[in-house]
Amino acid sequence: MTGSELWKEYAKKSGLEDCPHSEWAFGGDSDTLSSLVLEGKKTATASAYPLYGKENEKLPEKGDYSVILDGKGNGVCIIRTDKVSVVPFSDVGEDHAYKEGEGDRSLEYWRHVHKEFFTECMEEAGEEFTPDMAVVLEEFSIVYRG
Repeated sequence: MTGSELWKEYAKKSGLEDCPHSEWAFGGDSDTLSSLVLEGKKTATASAYPLYGKENEKLPEKGDYSVILDGKGNGVCIIRTDKVSVVPFSDVGEDHAYKEGEGDRSLEYWRHVHKEFFTECMEEAGEEFTPDMAVVLEEFSIVYRG
């Protein structure tokens, strides 16, 4: 099922036909990360704040709905954003790392994989990753499964 089809199904059942939403896949291994969401292990994500301005994209806000896509572009679930904060990369804490649900869920693991990921993303945008770079931390809940 496409992301649009999944949203239409959910919106019709919940009376949110006119509600805005976005559709996106996690960066990196989107199949593994979307599976972690479905398992309930991943309830948070992080993104590079500087890229929002470069891509003219709005920051996520509490109450936003998103269709999560797998690596083939299929809709796997719909999430609602519960909390958003912007902090320097070096200030991300153990609690957030655990909520991201990846690897052993430690802050050390989170910093290692996200430093690599953000370095690559920033280089693609002609920018440089630094430990004080702002990151957008988003916490979410599943509201509908595909």
